[in-house]
Amino acid sequence: MIRQTVIATFTLSLIYTFANDWTQWRGPNRDGIVEGKEWPTSLGQSNLKQKWRVKLGSSYSGALLDGKTVYVTESVGSKKGVYEFDKVQALDRVTGKVKWTQQWPGTGKWNVTWPGRVNGAWIRSTPALANGKLFVAGMHDRLLCLEANTGKKLWEIDFPKQFKTPVPGFGCVCSPMVDGKFVYMQAGASFCKIEQDTGKIVWQTMKDEGGLRGGGFSSPVIATLNGKRQILLQARTELTGIDINSGAVLWKKEVKSFRGMNILTPLPYEDGVYTSTYRYGSFFYNIKKDKESWTADEKWKNGSKTSAYMASPVLFEGHAYLLIQDGNFACYDLKTGKECWRSEKRFGSGRHGMYMSLIRQGDRILGLDQEGNLHLIKANPKEFQLIDSRKVSEEPTWAHLAISGDQVAVRELNGISLYDWKSKTIPIP
Repeated sequence: MIRQTVIATFTLSLIYTFANDWTQWRGPNRDGIVEGKEWPTSLGQSNLKQKWRVKLGSSYSGALLDGKTVYVTESVGSKKGVYEFDKVQALDRVTGKVKWTQQWPGTGKWNVTWPGRVNGAWIRSTPALANGKLFVAGMHDRLLCLEANTGKKLWEIDFPKQFKTPVPGFGCVCSPMVDGKFVYMQAGASFCKIEQDTGKIVWQTMKDEGGLRGGGFSSPVIATLNGKRQILLQARTELTGIDINSGAVLWKKEVKSFRGMNILTPLPYEDGVYTSTYRYGSFFYNIKKDKESWTADEKWKNGSKTSAYMASPVLFEGHAYLLIQDGNFACYDLKTGKECWRSEKRFGSGRHGMYMSLIRQGDRILGLDQEGNLHLIKANPKEFQLIDSRKVSEEPTWAHLAISGDQVAVRELNGISLYDWKSKTIPIP
């Protein structure tokens, strides 16, 4: 009986660990939502303790975590803002020690164009982890597939070389998306579906459409709308639904933005999509299908004062929570477009560029702003409730937070810290 209990507990532990891996942009489902152990009620030293910190080269891409490893990128070898190499490292989750390193040519003589270079020329895309493979995109619009355990390069796609396309002016920004045996990527002035095992491109779509020649900023997400599983892609001038099997554009809607800065990941809700764009407000589109075709009809639109910039929203009970362009945190009813509230507190400083990466569990949201402040916020449509805040870094923190089990990874501009976050025990059913 004891042996059976031990085996059952070990099996549950394995399932729990796998379910809580942070495997891609905004988490395993790319929605910023995690399950698992209930979060603590504060961010104090007794609850949130730094386990280790490792100094790294500059990067804006978020960390990944599986059961034993933390994966991080960096750009190294800087000479007058030009980086010789892009690099990825696997760090031991217990000690922070390097397990393996892989690197490839960085920006070289090419440099990020203005205004992108205001925020540096270092790597931006968050990698993805699936089926024992790590998919990482470098600034020069190339995608590498590495063996996750060893860092061995399995295959590589150099999009500018293969498709004779220009290097995006801002560098490669889109974070690869994994699903099943495929990886999806906005690169090569197009959107691509790629076999994970071989690197073979299954299809390319939106070739030089939607402003993709300049490089897309947003990262895709999968949604089921009107019974159809499809990819939501926000290009620089369009919001689109793409058939996951054929690559056909099912529907598209022009989304106006300043200089094509459609950056956040769109948020699916019921049979519609919420998005917000720099300087031009926020929108909700109903996605419908008749016998002949798909349509995207505007359900509501809010003005420029509701504009988001880079921060992707999290969903809770029909409401979107996010940091908007003016630096305030806000809540919107997705059925009506009504702004439920916006915080009096302004997060961050500066004329624009406000950012906060968000992860939600239940009715609580953990947010990391770009100035190294961690915030615990209650998801409540009636009022803004800031539960707790804590300074965790003196460096810029533009990379997305990552949570796995009872640990939180904070990627700073030039380092990464792993924190133990004491949580309540999950009752065994």
